[in-house]
Amino acid sequence: MTKTAASKSYTPAIVVMFALFFMIAFVTNLAGSMGVIVTNQFGASKALSQLGSLANFIAYACMGIPAGLILKRKGYKFTSLLAVVIGFVGVGIQFLSGYVESFAVYVAGAFVAGFSMCMLNIVVNPMLNTLGGGGNKGNQLIQWGGSCNSIGGTIAPVFVGWLVGGTIAEASVAKAAPVMIIAMAIFALAFVVIMLTNIPEPHMETADEKAARLAGKAVKDPYGPLSFRHFVLGAIAIFFYVGIEVGIPNTANVYFSGLDWVGPALTGTMIGAYWFCMLIGRLVGAPIAGKVSSKNMLLVTSAVAILFLICVVFIPESVAIKFGDSQVPLSLIFVMLCGLCTSIMWGSIFNLAAEGLGKYTAPASGIFMTLVCGGGIIPFVQNLIADHVGSIQSYWLLIVCLCYLIFYALAGCKNVNKDIPVE
Repeated sequence: MTKTAASKSYTPAIVVMFALFFMIAFVTNLAGSMGVIVTNQFGASKALSQLGSLANFIAYACMGIPAGLILKRKGYKFTSLLAVVIGFVGVGIQFLSGYVESFAVYVAGAFVAGFSMCMLNIVVNPMLNTLGGGGNKGNQLIQWGGSCNSIGGTIAPVFVGWLVGGTIAEASVAKAAPVMIIAMAIFALAFVVIMLTNIPEPHMETADEKAARLAGKAVKDPYGPLSFRHFVLGAIAIFFYVGIEVGIPNTANVYFSGLDWVGPALTGTMIGAYWFCMLIGRLVGAPIAGKVSSKNMLLVTSAVAILFLICVVFIPESVAIKFGDSQVPLSLIFVMLCGLCTSIMWGSIFNLAAEGLGKYTAPASGIFMTLVCGGGIIPFVQNLIADHVGSIQSYWLLIVCLCYLIFYALAGCKNVNKDIPVE
């Protein structure tokens, strides 16, 4: 397949994958941004303020492997359509929670939406990596898709912050309703677009494989994704990475929104700027990814992120920079800058861990998505720590996680199982 032919044949599919990347971040960050609201409306602690995000990501642990099986048996298009329907329902439940005044309903909605986000992630990452031909080009295409992800991630917290207003005392789910209505409208539009788009199915089971499975004659493969050491360590890296990506802004959002001289509106804007920095990082990182190895990109960005978080920990919150009429804490600016680092980590880890898996790529993606639950577990643990030692000191947990990513880039990503047949 030539580059020109691939471009002509798969451009619509690539565009759809980019749109789904947008929805993943928009809905996920909606759950994270709502932490400010539930601390006021439902009286949640710092840890409980992350319960919606935790429920959203725990859904990955429940749905990761089943979604991988759905992808294998039903294909990318069916999985995508089912995911957007579930996402519509999940956001709808969150929308209703503000009117029935129920924290449990809100958490349930976040949990349902998490099923959708898991399924969408299972679709977009292997698809873009495959359409890019794997290697640096596969990573490059994932980085471009990640740029769309960052746009969705930027918009959600800014919308929520400005809808809530100047003080946390005014925060309520009803005030954030317009954001959820927009999300449901996008899901409805996405369903129509996906239905009308021709999406290739490179990893769907063949008719012979299906017949053998239904007849109970399928040959049991002695190997699987977990047979590859670099994949196992990469899945753990994804667990830590998503926890880092979500924990950095979510913890800062709850903490700085509660400071009278900062407030939800300014904090929401700065958290949106964090995701905007991820957009910048991915736009810059995408062309770089075609020339620089995923290993080196992950190594450098992890090291720089550690430096930024050390600045967050040690710079007093009272040290601020004046922007117009507002005083922005310098430590919050370093939180924002971390987005430049976390921007390219996902694509780099996925690319390194999926390299050389061949026919095991689809089930590997399901396992990957199961470990994405780290995006809920680590911020929850971080805020449990914050309830006892303070939000700023809780960032040491994320620094330890970043040290693991450095280990993976230096040694853990090497494929030592090349003797396993993957065709």
